[in-house]
Order: sequence, then C-alpha cells, then structure tokens
Amino acid sequence: MNSHKEKNIFSSHSVEAFLWILIVLLNCTRFCNCEELEDEEWAMVSRKGSQFVVNGRPFYVNGFNTYWLMIFAVDASTRGKVSEIFQQASSVGLSVCRTWAFNDGGWRALQKSPGVYDEDVFKASGLDFVISEAKRYKIRLILSLSNNWEAYGGKAQYVKWGRSAGLNLTSDDDFFSDPTLKGYFKSHIKAIFHSLSMFLVTVLTRVNSFTNVTYKDDTTIFGWELMNEPRCLSDPSGDQFQAWVEEMSMYVKSIDQAHLLEIGSEGFYGPSSPDKVQFNPNTFAQQIGTDFLRNHKAFAIDFASAHIYADTWISSAISDAHLQFTKTWMESHINDAENALNMPILFSEFGVSTKDGGYNDSFRDTLINTVYSTLLGSIKKGGGGGGSLLWQLFPAGTEYMDDGYAVFLSKSPSTATIISLQSKRMDTFNSLCSWRCHWGCKKKKEFELFMHAEM
Repeated sequence: MNSHKEKNIFSSHSVEAFLWILIVLLNCTRFCNCEELEDEEWAMVSRKGSQFVVNGRPFYVNGFNTYWLMIFAVDASTRGKVSEIFQQASSVGLSVCRTWAFNDGGWRALQKSPGVYDEDVFKASGLDFVISEAKRYKIRLILSLSNNWEAYGGKAQYVKWGRSAGLNLTSDDDFFSDPTLKGYFKSHIKAIFHSLSMFLVTVLTRVNSFTNVTYKDDTTIFGWELMNEPRCLSDPSGDQFQAWVEEMSMYVKSIDQAHLLEIGSEGFYGPSSPDKVQFNPNTFAQQIGTDFLRNHKAFAIDFASAHIYADTWISSAISDAHLQFTKTWMESHINDAENALNMPILFSEFGVSTKDGGYNDSFRDTLINTVYSTLLGSIKKGGGGGGSLLWQLFPAGTEYMDDGYAVFLSKSPSTATIISLQSKRMDTFNSLCSWRCHWGCKKKKEFELFMHAEM
C-alpha cells in the first residue's frame, strides 16, 4: 500500500469519504431495522462468536499501548502526561488502550511484597486515576496483570519473593507451577482488604476512589490480560503453561464474569498444530512453551491475542519481507480465530523500531497500513479480526522512556493521519447496524465504497 495516499486524506477524497459516512449512518436504520444511532451508552464490551460487541453492535478496535500510565500517575510531576496521552489518542479516534496493572517490587511498586500493596499507587495518584481519565476520554482499557519480562517485576520478582521465603526454586518458570507462587499471583488478582491492622488491596474487587465503581463492574475496562508475552522455556511441550492458563483464567472468572479475559500471548504456534508452525517467524518460536491454538481453547478465555514484531523475530534490518510476514501472520491467526476458536482476535502489539537498520517514517506508515488493511479485509466479511493496538503511543516530553517503538503524534503527522482514518473506518462499521443485522444491510455497498475510498 502506498502510504503517501494516506497523507492526503484532507483533500477532495476526504470530503467524499465523509459524505459516505453520512449516507451510511442516515440510511442504516431505514434499511436494516436497526436501533437508532444515538450516542451509545458506556456499556460493557462482550463477545458473540468471533466478534466483540457493545450494545448489540459490532465493536472493532483501533487502539494503542502505553504501558507506564499507572507509574506516571503516582507522581504529581508526571501525572499530567496520563491525561495528555488520552487526549491525543482520543483526538485520532483511538478507542482502547492496553496498559500495566502491575508493578511488582522496585520503584513506585504497586505490590511491594506478596499481597502487600501501596494504596497511593492504587488510588488518586495511581490506577484509579488512570481508569477515571480513560473514561473521561471514552477510551477503554485492557489491564495486564503480570509480566513475563523483568521490567516492573514480572515473574522473576515472584520467584525472588519465593526464594526469600525459603522456597527451593530453580527457574523463573517456577512461577507457572509452584503452589506458593501461584498463590502470590492469585493474591494479586484478588486480595482481602482488612481495615484493622493490615490491608491487602485487590485489583478485581477494588472500588475506584474517583468513580466509586468496583473494578469488576467498571465498563471502562475492556478486559483483563493474564500476562504480557508469557513464555515457559523450561517446558517446550506446553503442558505446564497450559495448566497455568486454565487454573488462572478460571480463578479470574470466579471473581469477575462480566469482563473479557485474554492470555497476552505473542501468538506462536506450538506442538498441538504441527501444520501451523510454518507460519511462525522462526523455529525457536515453537520451543518457548506456549501454543496459540491450545492455549486459547482454555474454557475461560474469551478472545485471542497475538503480537507482530517482524523486526525482532526475522531481522532487525527493515525490508519488504517484514510486510509480507505481517500479512501472512495476521491472516493465519484471523482464520484460526474464526474457524478453530470461534472468538475474536486482537493484535495487541505491533510496531517497528526507529533503531532498526534502514528505518524511515515511510516504512512505519506502510507497516501500519499493512496491519490496518489486513484487518479491513476481515471486517468487510464480518470476520474475527477484532482490531489492533499500536505499540506504543507517547506524548512529547517522554522521549527518555522510548524503546525505539514510541510514536509521538505531534511529531508524526502522516502517522497520525493514517491512525485517524482507520479510527473513522472502525467507527463507521461499528455504527452500521446491530449484531443481529450483521451483513444483511442493504447499504453494504455504500460502506464498501467508503472503506476503499482512501486506500
């Protein structure tokens, strides 16, 4: 796809596109017998088969990652950046943000030791503030509960706590099997508040100090993620990790049946699907103890996730091979989500690093367009490609946090334009008609014309 076309949406083509939006929206009710298109209630996101839905309508996602929101919200000197990034994301129509609901041990820790929490990190200057601000800007949140990597604690911190308690642990992967460590993690998911001599703060049962809404009842929360990019290299069979997914997902659902739940998977195919490992970026990917199809068949998992990092998995020098891999990887996972899993899939991280050999902004725009256009191919069929979350969106003044993948909208007008156009497409489709109406709409042709107007 030619990214230069996307740079010129504020042109005569833009006028045509907006006219199509008006035509579709004005006629949807008349031709589809759908509900009147008014401002939607801030209702819970759910799923019907391979689609996300809100208020009976499809809900396709254009979103982003900003992992550090809770940590920045703790300090008055950085709290304004939380509001700033939500405002910028809202200005280009982004509807979902994925962020960390963990920080285990270390600086500005949420969980200071097993089951012991810093109330300041939770309330006015922490996670409560993040959720409140997200709602203010009509952005839903996917909250990740733990990390495979050492940043912000992760499973390594749980193992350190276990060793300090006298446990004989040999690997960070003991996080997935040791009963005590699993108990620590469950305490993070649901702890007990006691007002007399101690407090153990919960995530799911916590009442937000800004909104007075229990987290498990808050419609701002799109869903929960068990772990960011889990891997269990000590057991390539995948049995150990599968048991953990089944146990922890059922535990989350025992507390919160209202919100959606996902694993946080990178999407690598494993031993259960030998015919699919050809789609993995390398042979190592099938040896890390995860298994895309098997893991997502766990009873309590609601939707699938996969990440896209051709520049990490294939080569650090950008090339057209990265674009072809991205398209093939996405199409395979969308097909599996629809036909093998009967659930939507969210490509919950994708991006390209400015540190890559041969990097330029034009390539980044082309990569983003590749992700967006592949999703549109699914959406036009009412398929299971539920959306994507760019890694990652930062406001000006946070350059020191940039890992190379940060997108600064104020410095990247072409990228901002591409994101905004995709958001308009998502909004248009989401407003077309009810899930029951699906693709019986007589105005489908008008919608398709709009979808192709700027490609």
